[in-house]
Amino acid sequence: MNKNHNVDPHRSGRTNIPEVVLARFKDDESLLGAINGLLPGGRVLVTKCSEAQLEFLNGNYQQRVERFDKVSGTMIISDGGQQPVIIGSIAILSAGSSDYYVAEEASISAEYLGLEVHRFYDCGVAGFHRVDEALKIIGDNQVDAVIVVAGMEGALPSVIASRIKQPMIAVPTSVGYGTSYDGIAALLSMMNSCAPGISVVNIDNGFGAAVCTFKMMKWVKDK
Repeated sequence: MNKNHNVDPHRSGRTNIPEVVLARFKDDESLLGAINGLLPGGRVLVTKCSEAQLEFLNGNYQQRVERFDKVSGTMIISDGGQQPVIIGSIAILSAGSSDYYVAEEASISAEYLGLEVHRFYDCGVAGFHRVDEALKIIGDNQVDAVIVVAGMEGALPSVIASRIKQPMIAVPTSVGYGTSYDGIAALLSMMNSCAPGISVVNIDNGFGAAVCTFKMMKWVKDK
């Protein structure tokens, strides 16, 4: 098969977001081709790597691996590119520790783009007192926006949205049993929330939530 690694190095100039490599479904040749096409003189974010892909990339890029997280399958590879200018601060909340893989993808992606991240993981509605610290930080206006990640019935975004002034992006995850239907229940719950002003991205799309938040904040800042 003739693979065409038609990378898009000028995307950031058009959209404020550089092209990012989705590792899932790529063979080794395609993965290296995409990264090598984007890497010279810069930094590349790779998302949704399998454990084998992380090991493969660590072996190929070694000292150029700036950071990686095994659970979320997220990696940043640097060829000496500058660190981003921080344009704002966000809070990222996850309902359960099982949602970590999506929450951390969102967190690393947001930091890669240029956001300061306050992490509050495992603070779902089953023990809502665990969200008190996050609500204090958010209520004191120490963050500009909020990302909330939840599986199961997806209730946490609705509850948080009723308590905060900042814009929110909700991320359903595929975590849950039986009638959670691999995240569809959480997705529908978030989309049907009676708390107004919640934007919802696709199931397990932590990267998409980070991009949406960053572009919103970047647009306001640049105006």
